[in-house]
Amino acid sequence: MSNLRFKVVEEAFKKRPLEVKAPAERPSEYFGKYVFNQEKMFKYLPLNTYQQLREVIEKGTPLPLSVANDVAKGMKQWAIEMGVTHCTHWFQPLTEGTAEKHDAFVEHDFKGGMVEDFSGKELVQQEPDASSFPNGGIRSTFEARGYSAWDPASPVFIVGDTLMIPTIFVSYTGEALDYKAPLKKALAAVDKAATAVCHYFDPNVTRVTANLGWEQEYFLVDEGLYAARPDLLLTGRTLMGHDSAKNQQMDDHYFGAIPERVQEFMRDLEIQALELGIPCKTRHNEVAPNQFELAPIFEECNLAVDHNMLIMSLMRKIARKHGFRCLLHEKPFAGINGSGKHNNWSLTTDTGVLLHGPGKTPEDNLRFLVFVVETLMGVYKHNGLLKASIMSATNAHRLGANEAPPAIISSFLGKQLSEFLSKVENSTKDELFTLEGKHGVQLDIPQIPELMVDNTDRNRTSPFAFTGNRFEFRAVGSIANCASAMIVLNTAVAEALTDFKTRVDALMAKGEGKITAILEVLREDIKTCKPIHFDGNGYSDEWKAEAARRGLDCETSCPVIFDRYLDDASIKMFESMNVMTKPELEARNEIKWETYQKKIQIEARVLGDLCMNHIIPVATKYQSELVDNVHKIQEAFADPAKVKDLTSYNIDLIEKINKHVSFVAENVEAMVEKRKVVNKITDIRTLAVAYHDEIAPYFDAIRYHIDKLELIVEDEMWTLPKYRELLFIR
Repeated sequence: MSNLRFKVVEEAFKKRPLEVKAPAERPSEYFGKYVFNQEKMFKYLPLNTYQQLREVIEKGTPLPLSVANDVAKGMKQWAIEMGVTHCTHWFQPLTEGTAEKHDAFVEHDFKGGMVEDFSGKELVQQEPDASSFPNGGIRSTFEARGYSAWDPASPVFIVGDTLMIPTIFVSYTGEALDYKAPLKKALAAVDKAATAVCHYFDPNVTRVTANLGWEQEYFLVDEGLYAARPDLLLTGRTLMGHDSAKNQQMDDHYFGAIPERVQEFMRDLEIQALELGIPCKTRHNEVAPNQFELAPIFEECNLAVDHNMLIMSLMRKIARKHGFRCLLHEKPFAGINGSGKHNNWSLTTDTGVLLHGPGKTPEDNLRFLVFVVETLMGVYKHNGLLKASIMSATNAHRLGANEAPPAIISSFLGKQLSEFLSKVENSTKDELFTLEGKHGVQLDIPQIPELMVDNTDRNRTSPFAFTGNRFEFRAVGSIANCASAMIVLNTAVAEALTDFKTRVDALMAKGEGKITAILEVLREDIKTCKPIHFDGNGYSDEWKAEAARRGLDCETSCPVIFDRYLDDASIKMFESMNVMTKPELEARNEIKWETYQKKIQIEARVLGDLCMNHIIPVATKYQSELVDNVHKIQEAFADPAKVKDLTSYNIDLIEKINKHVSFVAENVEAMVEKRKVVNKITDIRTLAVAYHDEIAPYFDAIRYHIDKLELIVEDEMWTLPKYRELLFIR
């Protein structure tokens, strides 16, 4: 195995950039080449069908089967012209990945041959096996039927020879078995609630869209080095490995020159992403060695989620083409920055108004204030649930470490907005309003300057920061499906806006003026959500104590945090907003607990295997060489003082190796025995908690002694590629 390490290191040094030939056209010309977008719809569909489909997409009206048949006919014509032979419903089961089953465009012609066919029914609905995907007990093995249904709001696209149809995935009895179905319901809820509130300011608003701009961080590791690390191969992270003498402490990687091999990978990725309609905008080196980032222009939330799932698939595939492996785990390497996926979220009206952006008139700024404060209300009321939405066995390693926000949800607003909210909270009605005859109510709130977009500092320790005209949810993990966080955030804000409107309407019914009623409710909400507002250092121990005093959720145990999904307030929110039912939430939690337990179990098995089959044999072999050296010195020299002087260092190493090896062996055995005990637990939540409390703590304890052995054992004998090789060979 040690020979393998040096072989792959040598091969990695020899690799050269794989030159990527850029298309002759400009990016704007090949953007969306493989997408059945509005331009293709207009070209391949009858005008009446095109208009009906646009209405379905824009207004969410049901799609008649007759229209679906016409759409399928046009789609098939386009797809065949593009060389497509198969189609698949592409959906997002509760596995953090995507799923697809390819069917050819073939049917019997009943004359002994076949014809190419693609019907509206095949476009609209298919029937995967629901029992074979995670379902949390909603479906039994013998109750296999489930349905995938086309989402017209997310354009169909082509990958290779296959027409990919974005779909939702539900059980035979209608429960959601994916991320997309509840996401679309959450987006509908926030649209309805936000539109209703917008009517206080502009009755012409008919729709509010949630936008999402994600920032995808990732590591690239040479494929040969990756293959020589069984822990990376099987768990996505290194379970052992001493710090490289040089890692990120020189701050020389962030925004540095992109390595040539990586540059060609990025070029290849961007070309293919643009052809699939993903509007890639930014690429750069991240803070840690061999860590990078890709970010697109923001899009409608549902489409942005689909594009992020697609880009992660492309990254994995294209990385292998360039001799890399793409690591999307949140913490593949200890001691350096992990990877996140910042979610930049905002709301926009169909009249072109950014609801989280300050305006140019007092009324615009009142609207801005309403949407900022009610967003904070949703985040405050459901801060524990929001944390649960981004928590996982993998993201737990990142939160609170180095660059990542802590596992306590709070919101950074910046000095200017904080002062503005404070002024509104502490002002009397007389200070806020002056009545000017028949001209109506004139607000005396200071106008927020347009400069504010650039005048809000960034707080890297804040999980949910206001950044001028949007909120940046920074706690989302790099491998996560953004939909998990977006479902909770949009539903929580929808609930807050609905409650806000109910209370304002109640005051107006009692005779209060509209502006007076809005400000009265706002002042109350500013006071209520004040505990979620924190502009300080989220890494500090003082903040943890302060957050607890404020009543914020400070739980750090991943499986316990999942309990927040089943709090009465959470169930009430999801059900009242028509997003998910209690049985669906219970099923999802079953899956979360089971996934957590299995990931820790796999890591425990891999760690045990590496210890017993790599670390201990190598360490004892080196120890034997040291013992042999001591014996030879004793035979060569008669003077005891000379012998002691010549052997003392090696004897010290022999004793250190024995100490570390003994600890590793004893604790691996103890971990195995403990797993045998906890595996008898039948309740999945209790089992997940037991793995967190009783199994996972072995990992760091064992790792400490392995990393010490790595420093002691002769380099040529060490079988696993080291951090300096994984992080600096590119």
